[in-house]
Amino acid sequence: MLSPITIPGLLITGTDTGVGKTVVAGAIAQWFLRHGVRVAVCKPVATGCPHRREGLVSEDAEFLASCADARDPLDILCPQRFAEPLAPAVAAQRAGQALDWQAIQRSLSHLCGQNQVLIVEGVGGIMVPMDQQHTFLHVAHWLRLPTVVVARPGLGTINHTLLTVGALRAANVPVAGVVINRYPAENADIVEETNPQAIEQWGALSVLCLVPDQPVRGPAIPPEIAQAIDGVDWARCCNPRFAISE
Repeated sequence: MLSPITIPGLLITGTDTGVGKTVVAGAIAQWFLRHGVRVAVCKPVATGCPHRREGLVSEDAEFLASCADARDPLDILCPQRFAEPLAPAVAAQRAGQALDWQAIQRSLSHLCGQNQVLIVEGVGGIMVPMDQQHTFLHVAHWLRLPTVVVARPGLGTINHTLLTVGALRAANVPVAGVVINRYPAENADIVEETNPQAIEQWGALSVLCLVPDQPVRGPAIPPEIAQAIDGVDWARCCNPRFAISE
């Protein structure tokens, strides 16, 4: 349905909705920007979009655009937008529309043609239905991007993370690693202290970084979050042969 991405990139998904995919995706995009890389961002589908003078607006896509210093219009950065905060398949059905896969493909092709790296943010969790036949797992399989799983720090996250990773691997989607978001570094309890190692052990993968629990106000990435993101070589996560000239 969608063509594989033709430039280095990352797909950012999560164990659930509301885990902070957008902040992590934006911080990674900003990392590339600071390293002098032309980075594009895309949120192919957004729901729960407020209606403003210019129509439905994805606040997540606007945040990503600010982080990447993107100049493309919203219709390119987020080609499918729906008002109700529901799974895309449900939101589209209730809006009396069909998900426009061709619009998503046009956006991705345009962004690949203009940039060196592409960061794609998913919607909800990996099994969220996109239309009557496809989930976001199908999108991950089609795009063939290394995928970063954003997870919560607390109780239950081992199960949610390993289920997500297992689904990705079963669909032959490469998993770059896990980012644990909103990590309470100052007062982590025993569950939060032991979860990262447990995820690495039973998932046979890396927890790339622990992103601290910091409020994000407006388009700026807090320095504490940027510092955590800076500890990872995101270019290598895209492709081991992708080197950045300092």
